[in-house]
Amino acid sequence: MMEQELIKAQTLIEALPYIQKFSNKKIVVKYGGSAMLDDNLKYNVIKDVALLKLIGLKPIIVHGGGKEISKWVEKVGKEPEFINGLRVTDEETMEIAEMVLNKVNKGLVAMMEKLGLKAVGISGKDGSLMQCDKKLSGGKDIGYVGNVTKVDAKILDTLLENDFIPVIAPIGIGEEDYHSYNINADDAACAVATAIGAEKLVFLTDIEGVFVDPMDKSTLISEMTIEEAQNFIDSGVVGGGMLPKLNNCIDAMRNGVSRVHILDGRVEHCLLLEFFTTKGIGTAILSEPIF
Repeated sequence: MMEQELIKAQTLIEALPYIQKFSNKKIVVKYGGSAMLDDNLKYNVIKDVALLKLIGLKPIIVHGGGKEISKWVEKVGKEPEFINGLRVTDEETMEIAEMVLNKVNKGLVAMMEKLGLKAVGISGKDGSLMQCDKKLSGGKDIGYVGNVTKVDAKILDTLLENDFIPVIAPIGIGEEDYHSYNINADDAACAVATAIGAEKLVFLTDIEGVFVDPMDKSTLISEMTIEEAQNFIDSGVVGGGMLPKLNNCIDAMRNGVSRVHILDGRVEHCLLLEFFTTKGIGTAILSEPIF
C-alpha cells in the first residue's frame, strides 16, 4: 500500500513543473470522435477539464458532432454527402446540424455543471462570435459550409475572466447574409485558439497521434517542430484525415499558438497524461522545447 501511495506522490511531483508553467494560460480543446459517443469516456474527458480548471488553467471547449449529425440526416431520409472531408450542407442539413450541435452543446454543459464547474454553452452565432463566408471545396459550392473570417475574442475573454468555461458549437454566422453556417470543428478550434492567443490547442481524435508508418504503431512521433511537421506533409507520407489536421496545427502555430497536441480521445484521462507527464501519450507540435 505504501508503495502505491509513493507512486501517486511521485506522479504529483512530476506534474508540478507543468502545472506551474501552464497556470493561468488559455487552452483550447477540440472535442470530437469516439470520445463523444462513449458515456464513460465523455465523463472522463469532462473530469480532466475540471481538473485543468481547478489547478489554474483556462480551458475552452470546441466540440464536434459529425457522427450524430449523419445519424439524424439519415433519419429524415437523406444520404450524408461529403466532398474532400467537408459535409455538403443544404438548407435542411443545416437545420439538422444546428439542432444536433446545440443538443450536444447543452449536454456537455450539464455534465460540467454536475461536476461543480461553471460552464456556458454558445455557438459561433452568439454575439457574432464566429463570422464566416462561404467555404468552397475544390472550387465547388457545397452549401452552407463556413470559412471563419473573424472571431470576437472579447466574448471568450469575458467568460474566462468571470470564471466560466466556454463550450462552443461550431456554427458560424454569415458576415454578409447572417445565415447559419456549418463549420468544420477543427477549423473552428484553430480560429478560436489563434484569436485568444492560446498556449495550447488540443485535438481529441480516434488515432494515437502522428506515425512515420501508420501501419507500425512503434513509429509514433512524440514531438515535432513546425518545420518537421511541414517537411512531413511535403514528403507526401501523411494523408487522409491527418493531412488537414496537421495543416491546421501548423497554421495555428504560425499565428501565435505555442503548442498543439494530437491525442487519442479513446484513452482515459488522455489530457492529463499528455499535459502533466514527461512521456505523454500523443504527438505534440512545439515551437520550442517545454523545458
